[in-house]
Amino acid sequence: MKAIRVHQFGGPEVMKSEDVPDPKPGPEQVLVRLHAAGVNPVDAYVRAGTYTISATLPYIPGSDGAGVVEAVGDDVKRWKRGDRVYIFGTTSGIRAGAYAELAVCDTSQVHRLPDNATFPQGAAIGVPYSTACRALFQKARAIPGETVFIHGASGGVGIAAVQLAVARGLRVIGTASSGRGQELVKQQGAQHVLDHHAPDYLEELTTLTDGRGPEVILEMLANVNLAKDLSVLAPHGRVVIIGNRGAIEFNPRAAMQRDATIFSMMMPNASEIDLASIHALLVAGLANGSLKPVINQELPLKDAPCAHELLMQPGAYGKIVLIP
Repeated sequence: MKAIRVHQFGGPEVMKSEDVPDPKPGPEQVLVRLHAAGVNPVDAYVRAGTYTISATLPYIPGSDGAGVVEAVGDDVKRWKRGDRVYIFGTTSGIRAGAYAELAVCDTSQVHRLPDNATFPQGAAIGVPYSTACRALFQKARAIPGETVFIHGASGGVGIAAVQLAVARGLRVIGTASSGRGQELVKQQGAQHVLDHHAPDYLEELTTLTDGRGPEVILEMLANVNLAKDLSVLAPHGRVVIIGNRGAIEFNPRAAMQRDATIFSMMMPNASEIDLASIHALLVAGLANGSLKPVINQELPLKDAPCAHELLMQPGAYGKIVLIP
């Protein structure tokens, strides 16, 4: 099969398209022929060698994909050849991932892809939507009627969070840096969208919440925004740190004054029970149409280096997927 492999850590150029042996499923495993693979920031961090969890070289990047079941191993009852599925992880983890024509997964990593969802949309579900779901409902425990402020709402996780929050009856205020991104966030159901490069956007946020502030903030760049988040959070509010790219120093008094709670999260820490609950919700949302991943670009698998370069550029807009 064709696959992207990394033999040394570094920039996007270290990813090479290669011919590798077709994998085979073992007991309680599923072989999926991938029609699309999702590209996520974590893929770039692992490739660069800067992520908390390191890869063993050489490896195939990627955890997200969608396609059809090619074959199943012994003792697999739920899945059969031809089933449409999306995957969240592979049996070999980051050693043999989803940037390939075929992937072997444990049965718990395979989820039904409803007929109304395309393969690129299925490939865009895994990391972004599970992250947003865990942040909103398992960490912040957001409830209908509350206001959630989503910093960086036009990217993969941000769009997922907007759709999930709107479907649950939350009031959503998001940010995006470009006019195109702001329009996208509005289209997903956010009541208000702010430009986080504008000097007064936090004052506008406070005005939109009648001086109270949002009950929940989802933070994609904590090293830049966490201190500011705490200055506008509602009393007893919750901030969930989803992304961070550096150290930060701040005065905790703003959190103390509000009895605020700061949550942090990484998806590898989610339990099997948590993951099962998350994907039950995501499959249902795809089926009923409340969740519709937004695809920015579809690129051939061989163009994975280009995808990683585009991924890290400012002005996020939906998802990039690779097509084997």
